[in-house]
Amino acid sequence: MFNLFGRNKSRGGLRPPRAPGETIRAEDADHLRAWCRGKAFVEAYVEPETVVNEMSVVLVDEHGDFTRRRIGGPKGIDALRKLLSVPVFDVEETGYPQRMRERIERDRILRKREEQKRRRAAFERGELPD
Repeated sequence: MFNLFGRNKSRGGLRPPRAPGETIRAEDADHLRAWCRGKAFVEAYVEPETVVNEMSVVLVDEHGDFTRRRIGGPKGIDALRKLLSVPVFDVEETGYPQRMRERIERDRILRKREEQKRRRAAFERGELPD
């Protein structure tokens, strides 16, 4: 009636935590392979596992575009090297590349300008701000 100890609860769409020895999931490997296709000068930066996130990799191209995916654990680093044949760096040792940081900042400025433009247009139409 009251289910005091929480038994028999539905797990929903949650994935079970992965063991540290696991490797890249197939859907993540497909995404990384597709993202690298047609891009020049791609580098991989491995991010450490945290309490909240699994070990992951950030792929950065020559223009600072990037994508991030989970790689599971240390075995995922070796699988990544074989899968993509790109230079792999530890982000704790090297940090993120300057071109990626510049791209993030440029995108932030462009989003801010678009928001200001949208607010200005709403103000000129006589709509009250939120």
